[in-house]
Amino acid sequence: MSGPVDQPPEAASGSSFYAGMRILPREKRQAMFDVYAFCRAVDDIADGDAHQDDPAGAMQRWRDEIEALYAGGAPGEAAHLAPHVKHYGLKREDFVAVIDGMDMDLHGPIVAPDAVTLDLYCDRVASAVGRLSVRVFGMDDKLGVELAHHLGRALQLTNILRDIDEDAERGRLYLPREALVAAGMTELTPTAVVAHPRLAEACAPLLGQAHAHFEAAQAIMDRAPRAAVKAPRLMAAAYADVLARLERRGFASPRIRVGVDKVKLLWALLRWGIW
Repeated sequence: MSGPVDQPPEAASGSSFYAGMRILPREKRQAMFDVYAFCRAVDDIADGDAHQDDPAGAMQRWRDEIEALYAGGAPGEAAHLAPHVKHYGLKREDFVAVIDGMDMDLHGPIVAPDAVTLDLYCDRVASAVGRLSVRVFGMDDKLGVELAHHLGRALQLTNILRDIDEDAERGRLYLPREALVAAGMTELTPTAVVAHPRLAEACAPLLGQAHAHFEAAQAIMDRAPRAAVKAPRLMAAAYADVLARLERRGFASPRIRVGVDKVKLLWALLRWGIW
């Protein structure tokens, strides 16, 4: 699964993730590409994009290989992670959390979860990845875990708000049940919710939470050594801009998809990449 040094997974090329990782030193960059490749592999299984005849079995194989990686056994496809686990002290429980999060999608679909379940999902599929990442970046453990908590949730909530229509096409709906009910919705199916005239009201609490997590992440990065937070600063800048443009666009139909603004990404790259 691991490619030559400096070669990102195909899905990462041209993305804001790739731009953020390119500003890292060579060794850290390869570690992040390999962590990304793991995340992409299990995500593809959960989404049905890996063309697996037995997706549950494929996910379990990853779980077994991560266990073997830490137990000194034969880690199979997870072998590419071994040098990074040793060098950066990446934790087994964070890899397992990512798999647990993807399992929630695989055994779903997730439809209108309660707020506690949504937060658990965000922790597993986003903040756990952040906890792996901050170790590669070289952050202090306590500060790094705090940053992973807030920035991971900020990024994931932004993704949820951005991808409402695409998720509905897959039969998924990540907006929390409490927000939907508060907006007066009674039919909580993906199709009904995305067509509802009060969708914006249901999205408003997530917009507020995402903004609060971005602000908390920014405060943490302001206290951290500059070199250790170049990549997360870039990711935060790119996705905070997506969130702001989603808010300006609104959620009335038809919704034009909002992506990362490459001009603003370049500006952030210049600002944070050279300091």
